[in-house]
Amino acid sequence: MLTLPAQSYAERRARLLKALPDGGALLLPTNTEHHRNGDVEFPFRPDSDFYYVTGFDEPGAWALLRKGDDAPGYTLFVRPKDREREIWTGIRSGVVGAIERFGADAAHPIEQLDKELGALLEGVHTLYFAFGRNPEAEARLHGLLATLRSGRKVKTGPTSLVDPTTLLADMRMHKSPAEVQLMRQAARITDEAHTAAIRDVRSGMHEYEIQALIEYTFRRRGAWGWAYPSIVAAGANGCILHHRAGTSMLRDGELMLVDAGAEVDGYAADVTRTCPVSGRFSSPQRDLYALVLRTQERACGMTAPGITLQGMHDAVLRDLTLGLIDLGLLKGGVDENLESKAYNRYYMHRTSHWLGMDVHDVGRYRMEDGPADSDNRRLAPGMVFTIEPGLYVAPDDEQAPAAFRGIGIRIEDDVLVTEDGYDNLTGGIPKTIEQIEGLRA
Repeated sequence: MLTLPAQSYAERRARLLKALPDGGALLLPTNTEHHRNGDVEFPFRPDSDFYYVTGFDEPGAWALLRKGDDAPGYTLFVRPKDREREIWTGIRSGVVGAIERFGADAAHPIEQLDKELGALLEGVHTLYFAFGRNPEAEARLHGLLATLRSGRKVKTGPTSLVDPTTLLADMRMHKSPAEVQLMRQAARITDEAHTAAIRDVRSGMHEYEIQALIEYTFRRRGAWGWAYPSIVAAGANGCILHHRAGTSMLRDGELMLVDAGAEVDGYAADVTRTCPVSGRFSSPQRDLYALVLRTQERACGMTAPGITLQGMHDAVLRDLTLGLIDLGLLKGGVDENLESKAYNRYYMHRTSHWLGMDVHDVGRYRMEDGPADSDNRRLAPGMVFTIEPGLYVAPDDEQAPAAFRGIGIRIEDDVLVTEDGYDNLTGGIPKTIEQIEGLRA
């Protein structure tokens, strides 16, 4: 299984240290373990920013990048080696491993955080720290800063606290070749899982059986697991955008919508496919599906440096609205339906979001020179995002022709912006009517 080399993390830290102002520091705590119930814990996953900078995957650690000649540039605070605990919960890297394996200039046991971090922050003027994510870490930092500022001291620690998004988001938006390889691996595993779901679904199965098949494939192929809880929706459940796989039965004559993606070394895939349980689309299903597919493929073809997600979304809205009028789901002209947003009845979400270490990844959509309701950031090589138009006709929508009620369709791919266009990372997963019906045949 692919993993990023240590050099990739070292290069990121070097870029961040260069970007820090004189007297600046970046402080990143990772996640801690949390109990699910009783003595059972939720599966641990490191904080994305922390893991992006360090590659360190153990809970409860803190990282400090500090610009200055009088202190280490990169310090890790980690759980120390503990033979008794390691027998129960696994081997720890410890202080020595933090230096030798993860490239820290200095490392300390996490129990010494207040003492050692306080000393390191005394000469810092600007501290980059994300508030609103980790209440426990925030409380600890507030206590430490209060201690630094008490009494008659020459150095009082940071006088300015800044959101680290200004440093990290743009870096994370532009994927390196090594990151793209990880995302390709996640796409390949996701391809295998979705193809198996389309091929193997049969009437009488339940949503959880398809979920099990998909997530088994993720783990069997070496992924961390799912990048987000898998959506497997039978029939009208496909009209619920974030329906979690449950106990509903899959039946002939209905569609199955699957939104699922693998996570490889912290990088996510995010793919949706919709297929007929029987292996053949009915005429109404075929009409709606063809409209969504045609719209999705046109949007993919628009992808190039300089294009905006708003421009793509506007084109999707126009294509879907025209199709809905042709099928009798909307009345009147295309411009009046766009003006009134009548399409919201059947298409109520955006077409795209950034993709990377988080499924809805970091990065601004709107630049300061654009209107408040416009995703006007221009695409650039190395960005990865989703393209996912859909149509959802509620089963109780009495305004819709009866033949379309209860049909939910979404088609979603992961697209990389290249120097001269785009690369659809997940384009090999069956999505045309002929591919889907042929796979079942």
